Amino acid sequence: MPREQELTPATAAPPRSFGADVLVAFGLALGSSAAQGLGRFAYGLLLPSMSEALHWSFATAGLLNTANAAGYLLGALVAAPVGRRWGTKRLMLGGLVATAMFLAASALTANVALLFALRLLTGIAGAVAFVLGGVLATHLGHGRPGGRSAVLLGIYFAGGGLGTMLSGLVLPPAVVAGGWRWGWIVLGVLAAVSAALVIPASARTAAPAPAADGGGFSARPIAPAVVAYGLFGVGYIAYMTFIAAFLKSGGASSAEISAFWALLGAAAVGGGFLWGPMLGKLRGGRGLAVLLVVVTVGAVLPLLSTGAVAEFCSALLFGCSFLSVVTAVTTVARNALPPDRWAAAIGALTTVFAIGQCAGPVLAGWLSDTGGGIGAGMLLSAAILLAAAAVALAQRTERS
Repeated sequence: MPREQELTPATAAPPRSFGADVLVAFGLALGSSAAQGLGRFAYGLLLPSMSEALHWSFATAGLLNTANAAGYLLGALVAAPVGRRWGTKRLMLGGLVATAMFLAASALTANVALLFALRLLTGIAGAVAFVLGGVLATHLGHGRPGGRSAVLLGIYFAGGGLGTMLSGLVLPPAVVAGGWRWGWIVLGVLAAVSAALVIPASARTAAPAPAADGGGFSARPIAPAVVAYGLFGVGYIAYMTFIAAFLKSGGASSAEISAFWALLGAAAVGGGFLWGPMLGKLRGGRGLAVLLVVVTVGAVLPLLSTGAVAEFCSALLFGCSFLSVVTAVTTVARNALPPDRWAAAIGALTTVFAIGQCAGPVLAGWLSDTGGGIGAGMLLSAAILLAAAAVALAQRTERS
């Protein structure tokens, strides 16, 4: 089967209306939903049930998310080169199918080593799908005004919020009815359905033209954004890993946690539209810094008050902004680099992000186990997020 045709001046697809591109972006977002919301974030909902049933420490629970982040790192490293070799669309769809298989397989064992391996493989497959889907979404907005390009990117990256919302609605009832194993089965089925629905959207996208020198690039023009994104990876993942356990330790019911998670996901979907116009107008790293401050406030709120109002305000603020951080750094790369470097830039940014995620869960879990409780780990993550916002302000370089 031949590789998909590359986008060149001679073979470029005829112009589509913005509304048509929005529909394509929504289709691609189902892939982001499976790779991110289901493949990565939903583990935080299963963690309390698995920890209780399998007698895990916080460090062990965090280790499994570190395994997923390590896999995400490996997948990010290979996504751009394997995409050039085997085809962007083909590898994206293959990654989504593999993600669904590994999620379902996680229901078959309680062995920590095997679960570690499955979370690692899920991370690899999900990262390949997510990065290559992001490349298609980035080129979807090529040539459009900055605000509209950011909206298209925001829709794609907000797909993780859709997966988060779905898991918040269906996982708690599944776990209550049949235990944590049923949760993994549900995730696998949802990811498989998402993969099938991505196919028609991917068929309406054009693959990027390969760079003449193989796609390498210098990260210097986006160095502050790269550092800020790595710090964001450390800070946000601790919240996503332990927030459900934190709420449960504070007396939140299963229904309350389900509503919290669903609101967080719904807010993330809405954030793709909310922040797009701002990201199209603000230059350098200012848009990224604004989002990181909002994420920080969302992460701190549950630590300041245990009431339901603070909890749901946290879900709203954190949810509407954390996936839009991905849109912001991708927008920085689009502005600072030529189009034939975007795939390599997205892969590099995702790599740094994944390195941060490897450290976040174990660091927060260790701090929680050593006497500070879950709140201490979450407080550290908020401090790191605030530091990321400060670093983002140094990003000023843009391509002329």
